[in-house]
Amino acid sequence: MDKIDIAVIDYGMGNLRSVSKALEHVAPSKSVIVTSNPDEVARAERVVFPGQGAMPDCIREVDARGLREAVLEAAQEKPFLGICIGLQMLFEQSEEGDASGLGLFKGQVKRFAAADMKDANGEKLKVPHMGWNQVYYAGNASHALWHGIEDGARFYYVHSYYVQPFDINLVSGYSNYPQRFTSAIAVDNLFAVQFHPEKSANAGLQLLSNFVHWAP
Repeated sequence: MDKIDIAVIDYGMGNLRSVSKALEHVAPSKSVIVTSNPDEVARAERVVFPGQGAMPDCIREVDARGLREAVLEAAQEKPFLGICIGLQMLFEQSEEGDASGLGLFKGQVKRFAAADMKDANGEKLKVPHMGWNQVYYAGNASHALWHGIEDGARFYYVHSYYVQPFDINLVSGYSNYPQRFTSAIAVDNLFAVQFHPEKSANAGLQLLSNFVHWAP
C-alpha cells in the first residue's frame, strides 16, 4: 500500500489544484494526493482541508462523499490544516444559509456587517473582502506555523464571512476589515486559516512549508 504523506480533501469545491501544486513545491520529496476517498484521508500522515464557496453547499458535498467522519478524525488526530471554508466548517453554525457546520468548535460564522463596512476615512469597503491584508499574531506568537513569517505579513483573502470562536484562546491570528476578525486558529494538531496561503506568495509558501514539517 503506497504511503500518503499529505492528503488534500476533495469534496467538489475549492482551489484544489493550486493547493496541491503549492504543497508539491514546498515538499518535493513528499507524496501529495487530492482525494475524496475517506480511507485515503484516514491513511494520510497529514491532511489539508481547503475550500471556497457557500457553506451549505460545502457541507452537503462533504456528507455526500462520506467524508464527515474522516475529516473530524483527522482534525483531532494528525497534523491538519484548514483553509478558508476549511476553517469555517469546523464551527457550529453559519449565517450563510443558516447552515450547521461540523461542530468541532463552539462558535459562529458571521457575515461582515454592512453598517460597519467603512474605512478610517469613511469610504465604503466592499464585501467580499478580496485581496491582500495584514495578518497579526494572536495568542501563541511562537507557534510553529508562524515560523519565518513576520508579524503583520500580508496574505490573500476572498471571503464574505469570518469565524467568531466562543473560546478566544483558539485565536492564533487576526486581521482588520475594518474591525478585527479571526484569521487563524490553532489548537494541538490543528491549524486553520481564513486566508489562502496557496495564493499568498512567499509568506503563504512559508506557512505551507511549516505545516509540512510540523510535528505537533
